[in-house]
Amino acid sequence: MALLRGSTRGMTLLKTIILARILSPSQFGVYGIAVLVLGLLEILTETGINIVLIQEEGKTDEYISTAWVVSIIRGILISIVILIIAPFMASFFNSANALNLIRFAALIPLVRGFINPSVVKFQKELAFNKEFWFRSFIFLVDTSFAIALGILTKSEYALIWGMFVAAIFEVVISFFAAKPRPSLEFDSTKVKKVIGRGKWITFAGTFEYLFQHIDDIAVGKILGTGPLGLYQQAYRVSTLPISEVGEVFNKVTFPTYSKISEDRHRLRKAFLKVTAVILLFVIPFGLLLFFFAKEVVLILLGEKWLGAVGALKVLAIFGILKSISNSAYSLFLSVRKQEIVTLITLVGILAMIIPLIPLVNRFGIVGAGYATIIGAAAGLPVVFYYLAKVFKNEKV
Repeated sequence: MALLRGSTRGMTLLKTIILARILSPSQFGVYGIAVLVLGLLEILTETGINIVLIQEEGKTDEYISTAWVVSIIRGILISIVILIIAPFMASFFNSANALNLIRFAALIPLVRGFINPSVVKFQKELAFNKEFWFRSFIFLVDTSFAIALGILTKSEYALIWGMFVAAIFEVVISFFAAKPRPSLEFDSTKVKKVIGRGKWITFAGTFEYLFQHIDDIAVGKILGTGPLGLYQQAYRVSTLPISEVGEVFNKVTFPTYSKISEDRHRLRKAFLKVTAVILLFVIPFGLLLFFFAKEVVLILLGEKWLGAVGALKVLAIFGILKSISNSAYSLFLSVRKQEIVTLITLVGILAMIIPLIPLVNRFGIVGAGYATIIGAAAGLPVVFYYLAKVFKNEKV
């Protein structure tokens, strides 16, 4: 999993380094608007079925066909909604250039809806070698197409083309790499069970999305596509090494914690060890980005991105704080307390959104970074409180 996250994020970084020298911050901002719309609708319609399938102690094969049908319907609905709201979103961000890009992005969830849900068994069965090859190939396709088209066209459309082609390849490969293959069967009883347990995943995902992107929305609306491009790249660079370390561990620890969730003493020891290792990686990375922000921007993005330096410094601190709460999420999910993750994220959003607009108006993109720190810090007391209750095996 470490190799997977390192290779995939390495490819993402390579794509950013190359295209940052070809495209302008404003073009990245237009692309960022399309991704914001796409991501929001995907999160709002998240069923949580993958999480539930991993949590299930028995066999999951009987859920696969139903999950596939639900995924297809979800993908179609997302695409239709994106096409409907595209003009309104382009108008909201005062960016006529974003309209057709948002419409193009509507094809991506339509294609993704047909991915074989059996790929979730890679995580459930701890077959991380299979997960590595599957995900690495998808990222390679995305990166290769985006870079090639970016060089040829010098257009922000190259970034969406990379996502679209990668989605097609993911659908095809999922039917060869994972078994069983789904069929068009629908069991309403299974759907109700999954959605009933997955509703908190939907809420948590929605709040987490808002926590990660409400600052993007404020920057794009108040300051425009150019500052939005600068801010988004600063966010990606600052959280790249920090968040990826956490993601590596979360991918592994969630199914592992699920298997030992009944032994709270063992669960506590495992969690403390994992969190200590995460912080051992995260803190030095964060300090490096904070003290050498200008050098990092020049090396990775180039001179025209120097406007992102101030935000990069602030967001490095945010990344350290957020990695602590993120490390607890997989533990709460393993003990089937999805609602705790939802609550933590909601507290963070409320703490961030109140000062967000005044800070952006006064300090620009750096002010948005200040707001993220406030939100991340506000969620930590809630994390510590519920960790204590879980380890004591108290009713939550």
